Amino acid sequence: MKLVSRFQVLKNARRILKNPLPFHHENFEAYGDCFKVQLSSKEIVLFTRSPGLIKHILQKQHRKYEKSPLQTVDLAKYIGHGILTSSGEHWRTHRRMVQPAFHKKKLQNLMGVMREAILLELERIEPGKEQDVFPLMGDLAFQVVAKSLFSSSDIRERMSRLQHITEANQRMLIKEMRQPYLKWWYRLSGKIDKHLKMSAEGKRLLLDIVDERRRSGLEKDDLLDMLLRARYEDGSPMPDGQLLDEVMILFIAGHETTANALSFTLFLLAKNPAIQNHVYEEVSKVNLEDSSADLMQGVMQLQFVKQCLEEALRLYPPAYVIDRVAIEDDTFEDISLPKGTMVLMSIYELHRYSHFWNMPLEFDPSRFKEADKKDSGDYYYPFGAGPRMCVGNNFAMYEMIIAIAEIVKKYSISSTLQNIEINPLISLKPKSVPLLFTER
Repeated sequence: MKLVSRFQVLKNARRILKNPLPFHHENFEAYGDCFKVQLSSKEIVLFTRSPGLIKHILQKQHRKYEKSPLQTVDLAKYIGHGILTSSGEHWRTHRRMVQPAFHKKKLQNLMGVMREAILLELERIEPGKEQDVFPLMGDLAFQVVAKSLFSSSDIRERMSRLQHITEANQRMLIKEMRQPYLKWWYRLSGKIDKHLKMSAEGKRLLLDIVDERRRSGLEKDDLLDMLLRARYEDGSPMPDGQLLDEVMILFIAGHETTANALSFTLFLLAKNPAIQNHVYEEVSKVNLEDSSADLMQGVMQLQFVKQCLEEALRLYPPAYVIDRVAIEDDTFEDISLPKGTMVLMSIYELHRYSHFWNMPLEFDPSRFKEADKKDSGDYYYPFGAGPRMCVGNNFAMYEMIIAIAEIVKKYSISSTLQNIEINPLISLKPKSVPLLFTER
């Protein structure tokens, strides 16, 4: 297996910091589905786009792997040890406690809240004027999570501050991850301490909201209530520290990936008017009423909208890489994976791999017709796979279907932008998405 030298990494350091995906692609094309990268004298990472190896690690032999310190240490220091950033028994215990909040029956009760938050944010669309929808979709997704968690209308200012904190901390973390040789400077200069203080401020904001709910004595059947009612096997509730970690992670994972996916989907619809018209024809026939049961029924009918979202998630997967570390010796085919091996799985490369996808760079929602979807199962991981698949995948999909339906029902979308510039941070973001909305 080819080893990419540390010299090559340092030589490409500037563009890797900006966007590592072209560097990944060049090496995959040159050396095949697996190669190694020497990050330091002691650290070597195995990069792969092999569907067999990815399935082996995420599903078949998942017990032999856990998340890397990039998430369980570096990311966790900013957002806490919740189900996204923990491993082992700690993760299993809290995944069991959080999972029931995202069962379909529970989500059905939140559908009206979702739609109300979406419609309120969509009032900010300015017809006839080119508008960057990425920040709009970020605010929309953030408010949907806030309302679903807290059922409150008087926390927007605090949520805006929390949004600023999470975005600033993410930018800091990316610098630490892509420039590990500068970590000493980030610590010495006080940059890391500054962002840790911001994280503490964010948790205080959340604790104030939790305390207000407890003092009110009200039960609102939102996600916060479900987490407050969750119990360990001995009957005890989550301590405040753990509760805040889980809430913080739901905010970050729940709004960011959705905002990215919605922005990419709207751009793809703008550049493909025939597909957009097909979406309009479908949504025009479906009545998304406010009652939860009717809303769920309506969302289930919007199968082509769902296909468009699934295809957008193929081209622009928010979780564009997934990392794991072997916690015991393992092998896959002729690849040795000793204990301690760090593996970076490129979902972005796999989703665009011409060996498995016909015309992979084309936006073609028909790939995800129910009759054809089974063929793509081993090559498609928009929400991860195995026991650590995203707990909020259904929440995100319902929210995105409602948002796309409400937008296309009211507006025709176009764009003068030829190609969208991507910004791979913790998740895959667009730089900007200028679109023109015209009332139908």
